[in-house]
Amino acid sequence: MKFFLGFVFLGMLLGCDGPAEESEPTLVQGFMADDNALIRGQAIYAGSCADFCHGLTSELLAVDFGEDANLFNCLWQYGETDEEIFDSIVNGIEGTRMVGFGSNFSEADDPWKIIAYLRVNQSSCAAELENTQ
Repeated sequence: MKFFLGFVFLGMLLGCDGPAEESEPTLVQGFMADDNALIRGQAIYAGSCADFCHGLTSELLAVDFGEDANLFNCLWQYGETDEEIFDSIVNGIEGTRMVGFGSNFSEADDPWKIIAYLRVNQSSCAAELENTQ
């Protein structure tokens, strides 16, 4: 009987993975915590996106570019995940004024830095989504 209980106990130990590991932060989350990455994302956004289609602030967008160009309100029509936004930046959106920037960035991770800048400066998405329902 002792042998059987020891075997069961050993099986329980081997089957236990221990405490769950915290998941690695995503690339965007890492850039959101990196001031230099946010400064670079802001500079690229200001020079390549803001003046042409998206504006610098939410208040100016409705008047100057139309509310559908607002990237700070969390109500994006062409994808909301970081990966979908990355795809829009790199490949563009067919049938819209959004051209793809492809690999025309100085650093390969520049699109992710733009996304981090947008995420940090978005209004509260949960509150905004509640107001639209």
